[in-house]
Amino acid sequence: MDSLATSFKERAKEAGITLAEGQIEKFLLFLQELKDWNRKFNLTSIDDDEEILVKHFVDSLSCLSLVPSEVYGEARKVIDVGSGAGFPGIPLRIYRRELHMTLLEATGKKVEFLIHISRKLGLGTGLQIVHGRAEHYGKKAEHREKYDLAVSRAVSDLAVLAEYCLPFVRVGGIFISQKGKQIGDELKGARRAIEILGGRLRQVLPYRLLWRGQELERNLVLVDKVAKTPEEYPRRAGMPAKRPIR
Repeated sequence: MDSLATSFKERAKEAGITLAEGQIEKFLLFLQELKDWNRKFNLTSIDDDEEILVKHFVDSLSCLSLVPSEVYGEARKVIDVGSGAGFPGIPLRIYRRELHMTLLEATGKKVEFLIHISRKLGLGTGLQIVHGRAEHYGKKAEHREKYDLAVSRAVSDLAVLAEYCLPFVRVGGIFISQKGKQIGDELKGARRAIEILGGRLRQVLPYRLLWRGQELERNLVLVDKVAKTPEEYPRRAGMPAKRPIR
C-alpha cells in the first residue's frame, strides 16, 4: 500500500491539501472497507483504488481546499445531506476533526456502512449518523437551521438540493453543492428556489480533478443563507424532486 499512499498524498497535494500520515492511513482503511462492502452492497460504481482516491476522496476534500477560508472560520456544525457511502462528510471529518459532522442518509444499507466505517475509523465522537429523509429532518427543531454548513454531492437538480439543504442552515451559514461540468441552465433554474428558501448565490468555483492524464471538470456552488426558510419548506417527502420550485 506504500505506492498507493504516496500516490494519494501527491494527488491531494495537487488539490491544495496536505495530509498527515495518520490521516492517510485512515483514508486507505476507508478505501479497503468501501471495496469490501461494495462486494455485497451497491455503495459506489467505482472500484479501482486510485479512481476512488481521486474521484471520491480528493473530490470530497475540494470543499476545503477551494473554498475561501472565511467560510470555515466559524463553521463547527456541518451536515452532509444524502451522504451515501460518506461523501463528502467522512473525508471532511478525517481532515478536520474539530468539525461536528452529521451524516444524513435515507438508504438503510448505506446507513449500516456509515455506522461501521465511523467506528472502524474512530470517528464516533463528534460524528452523528441519521437514517432518514431531508424533507422530514429539515422540519425537526433539533436540526432545522442549526448548522453552520450543509454540503452535498447528491446528483439531484440544484433547485431540489436547495430545498433539501437550506432548511438545515442557520442564517449566516452556507450551503455548498458539488456539481459537474455543465451547470449554467441548472443555476438559472434554481435561482428562484434559492431566493425563496432564504439563500443567495455567493459564487461558483470551477475546479479540475487530474485522473490518468485527463482533466475532469467540476464546480462548487456556494450559497449564503441570508434569511430564514419559510415554515412550509421543505415540503413533504418526494415533492421537492417531483415539483421543484421554479
